[in-house]
Amino acid sequence: MAAIGENLKINSERLWDSLMDMARVGPGVAGGNNRQTVTDADSEGRHLFHTWAEAAGCSMGLDQMGNMFAMRAGTDPDALPVYVGSHLDTQPTGGKYDGVLGVLGGLELLRTMSDLDIKTKHPIVVTNWTNEEGTRYAPAMLSSGVFAGLHSQEWAYERTDADGKSFGDELARIGWRGDETVGARKMHAFFELHIEQGPILEAEDKQIGVVTHGQGLSWTEITILGKDAHTGSTPMPMRKNAGLAMARILDRVEDIAMSHAPHAVGAAGHVNVYPNSRNVIPGKVVFTVDFRSPELAVIQDMESRLRVEAQEICDTMGMEVSFEKVGGFDPVTFDETCVQAVRSAAVRLGYSHMDLISGAGHDACWINRVAPTAMIMCPCVDGLSHNEAEEISPEWAAAGTDVLLHAVLETAIITA
Repeated sequence: MAAIGENLKINSERLWDSLMDMARVGPGVAGGNNRQTVTDADSEGRHLFHTWAEAAGCSMGLDQMGNMFAMRAGTDPDALPVYVGSHLDTQPTGGKYDGVLGVLGGLELLRTMSDLDIKTKHPIVVTNWTNEEGTRYAPAMLSSGVFAGLHSQEWAYERTDADGKSFGDELARIGWRGDETVGARKMHAFFELHIEQGPILEAEDKQIGVVTHGQGLSWTEITILGKDAHTGSTPMPMRKNAGLAMARILDRVEDIAMSHAPHAVGAAGHVNVYPNSRNVIPGKVVFTVDFRSPELAVIQDMESRLRVEAQEICDTMGMEVSFEKVGGFDPVTFDETCVQAVRSAAVRLGYSHMDLISGAGHDACWINRVAPTAMIMCPCVDGLSHNEAEEISPEWAAAGTDVLLHAVLETAIITA
């Protein structure tokens, strides 16, 4: 087979069956999944993926962060592999497709190649990155972050969950702590297939998102100190209502993000109010403002304006305010050649497509630092994700995996 034809497609029924089989591991309570990282359910899902990969003729590598690497050999022993993949861990109330589609879509790619006896110059490796979600162990994309050199392995091992159990101990307990040095593998390229986790593709009636950039992120934790007081007997002019100050700041967060429309976003999803009693005026609030944009200068502007305007609000209201940047990463520009391989594949296959900026963090964002990288996205119903009601169609899953197949074969170079 010297060229890739538009008739070359994956087995969509087999892919969907694999997604449904994996969904039975670590079931949630409302139709989704609770397969959190380095739990017994995670281990069970790993064993299932391992079994499928071996049946597809792959060898399996495992590094010290538990990252799994299923490899199909290439014809050139000196050629660097083309990697694909995502993650099998889920949120506590997660869906069946977030991350999983990228891993099992990669597996289906290898199965299709075996069916058709397609050989490539470069080996192809399907990866399951450990702890992408970051819910049990913060931060998100933990193991790909170690692989890319953002975190030390020792620091990652020391992360603890709500019960005080360390990541390193739990990884060893479930039997998926390998011997391979993290980050020692070199990549020719990396492709990640993922559901959009947003509403744009469905709203625009597009089958494929060609991801050109990933948004940068900034988390600023704000603490406001007012004064606890009785809600019924404290006159309005004499109150120091920290909750009211927060509300006014959050109104400014909306204005700041809207001033950089359409790609900038901002909100506070994490809020603690003290003492959190019905008849006590809040004397303290702690909340985290999440700003995102594909442009670093925009993120920096939003951060700066937040601090200035929040300080002004609290000074006017006679309250103390403090700021701490508790997380963030710079915007990502994906590799032009890899992005074009995705776009060309969508065109070749006749799938409707559009360029897209990813609003969420993904393992590809870290791997982009060490290898040419691109992402492919398919729609999800109502843009809903990180929810057990998350849903995609078999047709969307197949289209995304078809594009993954063609982009990878173009990059890995078909030899037979």
